[in-house]
Amino acid sequence: MITPGGLDASEEAVYRQLKRVIDPELGQSIIKLGLVYDIGVRDGDVIVTMTLTTPGCPLGDAITRGVESVVGELPWVRSVHVAIVWDPPWTPAMIR
Repeated sequence: MITPGGLDASEEAVYRQLKRVIDPELGQSIIKLGLVYDIGVRDGDVIVTMTLTTPGCPLGDAITRGVESVVGELPWVRSVHVAIVWDPPWTPAMIR
């Protein structure tokens, strides 16, 4: 799970945008759920490393498109890539 402490300004801007992406099954943002593990920004290219609530999540495509859409709204972003990982595995107990 990523937290805002230690992020540079561009990563912090992406983090704020990601708060707008809601997991429709759980009704909370992917940030609040702790699904985002890393944000990388280089020369306008953004990589968001995250997990989904379950492997094979049927909402995976919608959440990925949501991430791409809200991050792509930042005027300096050239491209957005979402990397889905399963390590460490996400569990419902991780919800704050």
